[in-house]
Amino acid sequence: MSSHSGYRGKSLSFLQKNNLQVGDIVSVATDVDYSGMIMPRYEYSDDEHVVLKLKSGYNIGLEVDKIKKIKIESTVELKKETIQQPQTNPKLSKLLLVSTGGTIASKVDYRTGGVTPALTAAELNATVPELAKIANIDSEVLFSEYSENLLPEHWKKIAEKINSCLNSEYKGIIVAHGTDTMQYTAAALSFALVNIPIPVALVGSQRSSDRPSSDAALNLISAAKFLVECDTTGIYVVMHNTTSDDEVACHWGTRVRKNHTSKRNAFQTIGGSPAFIIKNDKIIKNQQFNYVRKREYVPKINFDTRVALVKYYPGLDSNIINYIIEAGYKAIIFEGTGLGHIGKTMYDNVAKAKKKGLFMGMTSQCIDGMVRMTVYESGRDLLNFGIIPLADMIPETALVKAMWALGNSKNVQEMETLMKENIASEFSD
Repeated sequence: MSSHSGYRGKSLSFLQKNNLQVGDIVSVATDVDYSGMIMPRYEYSDDEHVVLKLKSGYNIGLEVDKIKKIKIESTVELKKETIQQPQTNPKLSKLLLVSTGGTIASKVDYRTGGVTPALTAAELNATVPELAKIANIDSEVLFSEYSENLLPEHWKKIAEKINSCLNSEYKGIIVAHGTDTMQYTAAALSFALVNIPIPVALVGSQRSSDRPSSDAALNLISAAKFLVECDTTGIYVVMHNTTSDDEVACHWGTRVRKNHTSKRNAFQTIGGSPAFIIKNDKIIKNQQFNYVRKREYVPKINFDTRVALVKYYPGLDSNIINYIIEAGYKAIIFEGTGLGHIGKTMYDNVAKAKKKGLFMGMTSQCIDGMVRMTVYESGRDLLNFGIIPLADMIPETALVKAMWALGNSKNVQEMETLMKENIASEFSD
């Protein structure tokens, strides 16, 4: 860990001026006197504060401009940690862990309480020693991004990396990923690598590894076990199934959604049950429906981002459709109300979009259930405008599929054919 990890600007200058570093025990005089350990900061933290861990265990941020006096009580010598390379076990299968960011594999510096990445095979083995009993794991950092910063171009790079490993010895591939947009990446890989001949598990952590309630280790261990022991293929999201540490769910990549901001079991399969459950060290097939469709593997890894996801709400300005047309978009996925409706104030511009040749698909804001546009007159009107009902496809999955279909089609008509086809079990039946 850097001696000034995460500090920059004014706070970094303050530490350097006073010959201070992360891990030092200091006494600080402000309006109130404090004593504690200087803690590392996150990369994007402000530069106005120094963080102390108090004896109570709580952290406090002290504004550097208000520090009247600071005294070093004891200092530390930063040493590079030596970690032994794990021994390869020839009896175990081989897995690849590809990191894209997030905190799924991290370790705690118990001297400072700071969290640092643990991404080499040696560090993973030291951080989660159970992995060495399951598989021989190679690891590679593809990129390090918060998942909200991942773009379709990142999906393509992940897919290309996975595809390049299919002729190797890897039994399966783990993709370490931030949870915020994991469902988008899972859907993207499901379409780009449809009928992939090995299993791929996207794994994340709702709680960082410095917290006692962290789900990182169990999710990672379960993903490795699933890839090694389960005779299946395809793209899965492997995360806690309950708030306790008793079950982990393996969700099919096009049917999964993050439904809670912070719970460990935030991810749920929509319109059905998780494909597999890992409980009491056993992998249980959890549903009658077979998500895997045995067909020829022909990867199609292009994405075209000229697709808009429009959530309808009362009062939505219909001019948004005009903007989408003028901006050069080629498709609109509507997230309509109920069975698949949008208000009649949108009709004129929807007709204009159809005339301009845009593909338009309808999903529902409801979490469960089918789009059925023939039930009410408003739905039938929209069908006449050329909007295609997308059954129970999750809106986010529909958006990703539309980007994929557009990127791998010669024209909108070909795209429409792909959107109607159940490519990767994105429709539940």
